[in-house]
Amino acid sequence: MMRLTKTILALSLLLSVQGAAMAAQTSAPAVAVMQRHAVPITIRHTVIGEGTPKIIVPTTGTTAGQVLEQAKTIGTNPDADLIEYRIDYLTFASDAAKVGALGKQVAAAAEGKPLILTFRTQAEGGMKTISDKAYGDLYLSLINDHFIDILDVEMFRDAKVVNQVVAAAHKAGIKVVMSSHDFHNTPSVADIVARLRKQDSMGADILKIAVMPHNPEDVVRLMDATAQIREQYSLKPLLTMSMGGLGAVSRLSGEVFGDDLTFGMLGTPSAPGQIEAHQLHQEMNTLHLAITSH
Repeated sequence: MMRLTKTILALSLLLSVQGAAMAAQTSAPAVAVMQRHAVPITIRHTVIGEGTPKIIVPTTGTTAGQVLEQAKTIGTNPDADLIEYRIDYLTFASDAAKVGALGKQVAAAAEGKPLILTFRTQAEGGMKTISDKAYGDLYLSLINDHFIDILDVEMFRDAKVVNQVVAAAHKAGIKVVMSSHDFHNTPSVADIVARLRKQDSMGADILKIAVMPHNPEDVVRLMDATAQIREQYSLKPLLTMSMGGLGAVSRLSGEVFGDDLTFGMLGTPSAPGQIEAHQLHQEMNTLHLAITSH
């Protein structure tokens, strides 16, 4: 109950982030903030797990030309820290040779920013259906193309497929973000915590869950579960979010609750509630100033 109370109070504070930062500069010194951070992961020149959460910007193009244009924009944008190559949007998503060839071009256009490769299945809010076997075969083929820095693996695919893909990714030096998505509801705090802990035990390097809220209490549950994972169970980087406009505060507040990554957009969102990367960067920096000005 005490943790939930703290979470609710923090949520109220975050709804007026600008005012909080101004107060931090003019009021009496606050009690030192005790935060438990992830053990940092460095990929290329990006450190995940320190400072403000790093911003991931996804591609949403359906053709090679559209994706490359987006990749160039993301690569040169100072507010984007990582690029997510969303291959389920592609008209040729199941063609490993074409996806891999384009992926190498996307990686080059990203200007050294880490590349996350993701096939988001329709079962978890993505654009296409795919069998577990085809999902695994596609990923195993793309791992061998050596352009991926981080691979998104859905935890609820066939267990043998997931284990095989995770092992192959790690053998190739690729980090795994294991993911779970609920585009309809927000599970209980206990369920969210259990999913993230299971991802940890399954070999994930980054733990991820995205849920859909229907009321403010749903948003609070997501952030409470995030704080519990960080405080009690894992020092691996976290990527948790409550989707939609109601959940947008969770995308801004990650540094308070233990998140190390968040999603922003440059033009077209890949999920409801994403915020323009520049605005997201500004707001998170403001919050970081409020947290560290003690």
